[in-house]
Amino acid sequence: MPRARTVEPLSRAVLEEIGMTWHTDSDGSSYIGEQLIEVSEAEAEAYYAAANALYDMCVEAAGAVIAERRYTELGIPSNIIGLIEDSWERDDLHLYGRFDLAGGLDGLPIKLIEFNADTPTSLFETAIVQWALLKVNAMDETRQFNNLHEMLKENFRRLITRDHPLDEFGARYAREKILFSSVSQLAEDERTVRYLQQIAHEAGFLTDFCYLHEAGFTTDDGVFNRDSQLADFWFKLFPWEDIAADELELTRMLSKMATRGRTRILNPAYTLLFQSKGILKILYDLYPDSPYLLPADFSPLPGVEQVSKKMFGREGANVRILAADGGDLQGTGGPYAHHKPVYQARARFAQDAAGRNYQAGVFYVWEACGLGFRRGGAILDDTSKFVGHMIT
Repeated sequence: MPRARTVEPLSRAVLEEIGMTWHTDSDGSSYIGEQLIEVSEAEAEAYYAAANALYDMCVEAAGAVIAERRYTELGIPSNIIGLIEDSWERDDLHLYGRFDLAGGLDGLPIKLIEFNADTPTSLFETAIVQWALLKVNAMDETRQFNNLHEMLKENFRRLITRDHPLDEFGARYAREKILFSSVSQLAEDERTVRYLQQIAHEAGFLTDFCYLHEAGFTTDDGVFNRDSQLADFWFKLFPWEDIAADELELTRMLSKMATRGRTRILNPAYTLLFQSKGILKILYDLYPDSPYLLPADFSPLPGVEQVSKKMFGREGANVRILAADGGDLQGTGGPYAHHKPVYQARARFAQDAAGRNYQAGVFYVWEACGLGFRRGGAILDDTSKFVGHMIT
């Protein structure tokens, strides 16, 4: 059972003051857990090592998919392959991603559940909210595996310095602009994007924000803000697979822009290879002896409890837990039924006395740099709670 310490929660007024308006779930309960998970230094180091190793493996797996053109296996739409390959060949910067991991507590082995590499959320909660919980409760604010804010600032500067030292940013920066965009009327997405904009501004960039429907595009130049100013970089919190499926003309324009225009997109299109749960099967093929991987395949696994999930499913939708004989144990509905499935051996999660599961989320920004937890049932869905941590 995870070690947990009950703390004074952040009031709704405080949460709203720092910009977090999605603090209450539809049933009236708080989205932010009332406890902090106690993590030893050895457990924190293990999460750090696991995420770093997994990222290197994901890069190798994505390279194999591109070299062998195995896009169909991962459910990648054909109209976005050019964007993927262009961004991979240019080695465009992957700004940030989040590994979802089982285990790591109670002596349970760390296992990869999936890699949210394109549009990961829980960023604000991990970087700010759990830090504020320590501060409000008069605890040592440094006792967290959480340097996410500073690492994001450094990674923004790498957009300019590339392979050169970060301290050369000032000399190399030529007033490049970053435009940030999210879908309108989605408070969590907008706060996440505006937080990233704040960090980019702190890093030294000129920045602007507009909603996705307000951005302008030309194939010969790139992406423009509402004032028709060209952006050198465009951060969009909108899934690449949805752009490819639902915005056909935009996908065509972005594909041409990749070779003609000036704007580079964050996160780059190749992160869709990491995002696809099909990468779990490729990873297991390449690294069957890795301690961090569970058996995975595009067909049901014989003789083991397993989880069936869709290539591009989100928030626990369209997930099935299957018994060793193939019978259904539990499942969820959702809007992703049309996507191909992948089957992954069922992992063991740390559980509390109430039987609730704890899943670790480890952010990767050049290296592993931030830890938070989700608490929920056997299938972690959009009703799960965010739970912070402290290092003991």
